[in-house]
Amino acid sequence: MPMSPLPPNSSSALSPSAAAPSEFSQPRFSDPEFSPAERSLLLCLAHDSIISALHAREISLEPPTPHLAEPRGAFASLYLAGQLRGCVGYVLPTSSVYRAVAECARAAAFDDNRFAPVTEEEAPHLNIELSILSPPQPILPEAIEVSRHGLLISQHGRRGLLLPQVPVERKWDRTTFLEQTCSKAGLPLDAWQKDATIQAFTAEVFSDKD
Repeated sequence: MPMSPLPPNSSSALSPSAAAPSEFSQPRFSDPEFSPAERSLLLCLAHDSIISALHAREISLEPPTPHLAEPRGAFASLYLAGQLRGCVGYVLPTSSVYRAVAECARAAAFDDNRFAPVTEEEAPHLNIELSILSPPQPILPEAIEVSRHGLLISQHGRRGLLLPQVPVERKWDRTTFLEQTCSKAGLPLDAWQKDATIQAFTAEVFSDKD
C-alpha cells in the first residue's frame, strides 16, 4: 500500500521520544535478528520515507519479505552533525517492521514537536539510528538487566518508556532505571515497588554509522 507524503508538522499517532541516547552509543542491546542486507534495506527505507515526503512522492509500504512483514515496535532517531534532530516511535507491534520504520522516520523528521521540521537541505545529511523492539513482556524488577532491557511501566492510565540505551548512556543502575521510567510516566519514583505494571523489551539497534 503506498504511503502518501505527510505535510510538515502534520498530526501523527506516533509520539516523540525523550529516550534517544547520544549518537550511535555502544554497546548494542540484543543478538542480531536482522541480516546486514535487511538492516541496509530498512535504513534506506527510512531515508526514502523522509525524502519522499519532501518531494510529495508516494512510496510503497508492502514488506518485501515475510520477515519484514512481522509486527514490531520501532523507534527512529535522526541526527544532524552529531546532534539529535528528532526521535519518534511505536512502542507496541501494531504494524509490520517495514511500515513501522517508514512511519517512524517520517514522523521523527516532521512531527517531533521539539524540533523544526527537517528541510530539503538537511535531509541528505541526516544520520539515522533504528531501534527495532521485541514485544514487551512482564518482568520482575530483579530480572531486569541494564544494557539489555528497555522498560515500559504503566499505572492508572499513565505509561512511561525508556529504551535500553538510556541507562547505559547515563550510567544508571537498575533502581535508578526503574525510578526514571516511572518519572517518564509522571508517576512517583517508587511506583514500580507498588502496583505499577512493569514490562521489559529488547532492542536491536543499528545505524548508518555501523
